[in-house]
Amino acid sequence: MKLSGTATKILAIASILLLPSIAYLLISRGDNDYERLLIYGPKEPASNGSDTVYHQIPPFVLTDHYGRSFSSKDLDDKIFVAEFFFATCKTICPKMTMQMKRVQEAYADDTEISLVSYTVNPAADSVPVLAEYARKHGARENKWFFLTGDKKLIYDLARTGYLVAAGDGDGGEHDFIHTQNLVLIDKEMRIRGYYDGTDYQEVNRLMDEIKVLKWEYAKANGRKSVW
Repeated sequence: MKLSGTATKILAIASILLLPSIAYLLISRGDNDYERLLIYGPKEPASNGSDTVYHQIPPFVLTDHYGRSFSSKDLDDKIFVAEFFFATCKTICPKMTMQMKRVQEAYADDTEISLVSYTVNPAADSVPVLAEYARKHGARENKWFFLTGDKKLIYDLARTGYLVAAGDGDGGEHDFIHTQNLVLIDKEMRIRGYYDGTDYQEVNRLMDEIKVLKWEYAKANGRKSVW
């Protein structure tokens, strides 16, 4: 049935008047139904002995590419992306570094977001080596940290903290970890996502999920927006 000109005008005006209400309902529904990120890793006994808590990255102290002591405390109240690499790697590490730089630039002005790169070859990756690597790849000061230190500690972090390496190892001379995983960590030091650091689309997903995680904290703090 063909509508008359008057009826068409009435429908058009009604649509214009209703659009803000429809948009509000959609936004409200989307906000309430927003999918939260998973928390990875086994639950562990709490310090009180009666409860369980989600797996967390354990405390650590290493050295950053500025030659300063860098500890897990320096990541308090931060959302951060972590990787394990080494400076002379010619295979997956250059691709991962390029993708980490994309994340850095996407959140360059966001003080809530940090990046952390642990070397898996600390015997070779000294502070000067990491400082040059950071300079060469445009790491922003106090934004992207390259860490070196005790190999056993770093390897324990990779295996039992970040859960990026399967199998046992002692962190000794013949032990070696090589992983392309980027890991998203929340402000409680919990694992919230794994991503292939050599894959452009996977890193797009990582950057989108950082937004989701920021949304979680904004909601918890009673803020309406994080962008």
